[in-house]
Amino acid sequence: MQYWKVLFVKPRTEKKVAEYCQLYGIAYYLPLREKTRMTQRRRVTVRLPVFPGYVFARVTPDRRLALLKTNLLVRILEPEFPRRMLRDLVMVRRALRANPALEAAKPLTAGRLVRITDGPFRGVEGRVARLAGALKVVLNVDMIGQAVAVTAEIDQVEVL
Repeated sequence: MQYWKVLFVKPRTEKKVAEYCQLYGIAYYLPLREKTRMTQRRRVTVRLPVFPGYVFARVTPDRRLALLKTNLLVRILEPEFPRRMLRDLVMVRRALRANPALEAAKPLTAGRLVRITDGPFRGVEGRVARLAGALKVVLNVDMIGQAVAVTAEIDQVEVL
């Protein structure tokens, strides 16, 4: 448990860092999601990191230098509670097994700035006032010094 770290890597190098981990015999976990794209009339499925910029690895002190020499790491982060992090990663793995197309999402909390992307209020920006149930978000939209409450589905909202 004590050697599990979060590797913060340079942009678009997650798979390369995973290859180095495998080469050096370092246990790692890189959650990947599947995304299907249309390219020149063909359907292409690619595997992209769920958490761009992060690889989870069990880095012992003697293997740390080998990883740093790859020049692909920005920082090695020490989790405050490694057991909780591993439990969360197990849940991510289970969810990805059930639906390989899952994407990471920023958690919605009260006070977070968001924009409505679909529906009658498309393009409206505001702050989350409260989460009403599991499917509704209530926004406070500032207009000429006044506030208007708007209700939108969670999948119609993007975090700014």
